[in-house]
Amino acid sequence: MTGMVIIGAGMAGARACINLRAGDYEGAITLIGEELHLPYDRPPLSKASIMEEAEPSPVWLLEPDIVASLKVDTKLGTHAQKIDAAAKQVILGDGSKLPYEKLLLATGAKPRRLPMAGGEHALTLRDHRDTLELRSRFTAGKRIVVIGGGFIGLELASSAIKRGCIVTLIEAQPRILMRGVPEPIAKIVHDAHVKAGVDMVTGVGIAGMSATSVTLNDGREIAADTIIAGIGASPEIKLGQDAGLAIENGIACDAGMRTSDPDIYAAGDCASFPHGLFGGRRIRLEAWRSAQEQAATAITNMLGGAKAHVSVPWFWSDQYDLSLQIAGMADMGPKTITRQSSADVLVLFHLAEDGTLMGASGIGLGNSVGRDIKMAEMLIAKQAKPAAEQLADPAFQLKSLLRP
Repeated sequence: MTGMVIIGAGMAGARACINLRAGDYEGAITLIGEELHLPYDRPPLSKASIMEEAEPSPVWLLEPDIVASLKVDTKLGTHAQKIDAAAKQVILGDGSKLPYEKLLLATGAKPRRLPMAGGEHALTLRDHRDTLELRSRFTAGKRIVVIGGGFIGLELASSAIKRGCIVTLIEAQPRILMRGVPEPIAKIVHDAHVKAGVDMVTGVGIAGMSATSVTLNDGREIAADTIIAGIGASPEIKLGQDAGLAIENGIACDAGMRTSDPDIYAAGDCASFPHGLFGGRRIRLEAWRSAQEQAATAITNMLGGAKAHVSVPWFWSDQYDLSLQIAGMADMGPKTITRQSSADVLVLFHLAEDGTLMGASGIGLGNSVGRDIKMAEMLIAKQAKPAAEQLADPAFQLKSLLRP
């Protein structure tokens, strides 16, 4: 019996199962996952799961009773070896064949390894098992070296310093958060890490490493009990590539999350798609909410709909007591307007040359920037052209710009 098959038991895969039943699909649903666990939330892996006193359990996205109520056949600890697109079936690691009506690839992304001799000594974070390993190493007085000043590296540095470790973070670029975060906000994050006790090393590359040290290009040698690579992630494309699907910064989809094969869709970290709000620019998003929203779009279209994915990208990261939030595409707005309601709250609006709001970036204590970023997200969706003086005035109510 054919049905809907989902490869990948993360956020996108979990939401796909829920949305299929919410869309009144009554056929068979099969969810394939390489881990033995049901789908669980990934953002806590670098933060809460490491900081908990007792050994943490995964934060479940689907629990057994929900899986049963959805009538989903889960194949966990199972490797999808090949897609036979002509025969419309998935060949599993044990050689068995699983036919599909429509197929969703939600295979995510895998951490990049350090491409150098000694790079094998650096640990990475992708799953719950990795978190447990890092927890066991993050004990008081241990020397932790984090390579990479992106979000994962920074969150792990924060967790390690809170657990009493001696932490050094190394970023080869001139500053941390070079991709997608404006310099003024990156500086606030940098300063927060320095204040917490992290030794921040920027603008210096790595010459080599061993199991117990990292040698920098300037000759410095940094001793380490544990080395962690946080240098980004690569989309898991092998299944799609081997099946002959188009690849472009991930598995290439159209605006409906449909791949070059009309019966195969993709969603989440593994997928790229042209975004209608940003001139059809092809983007790939590694974000929790984007995975949910892309899965919803894909399922609508797998069930016969014609939905284009135009949700405004949104991302957040907790850095100590600061919350950083980004909406839209900051790099598509060359004109920046600053809105600062207090010394602890900074929001930047990014406008195109014609005044269209393309993105917003904010940082502040707790959820102090949440409202402004949410308003910006709604204005980006409307392709609004707000006046610069209104954006800059913290007393001006951005909500009024949404009125017809």
